[in-house]
Amino acid sequence: MTDETKVDQTLDVRGEICPNPDVRTMTTLEKMEKGQILEVLVDYPLSVERIPKNAENRKHKVVKIEKVSGPEHRILIEAKANK
Repeated sequence: MTDETKVDQTLDVRGEICPNPDVRTMTTLEKMEKGQILEVLVDYPLSVERIPKNAENRKHKVVKIEKVSGPEHRILIEAKANK
């Protein structure tokens, strides 16, 4: 996917600490249609590690992880079929 990946939904969990960002991300992904892209904005270092791992364990596809500035990261995840 390119930098122009179409984002279907954005989840801003900046300012939250584990397990909230991880739980909210997985809950949101489970409600999405197959192929939709979730953009997750995080600033908690542990979440940058945990969210991609947990998403892949649930068979979602991590498209991109990018550092925005300071501790802030942007994670793009493609949802699998959930229904």
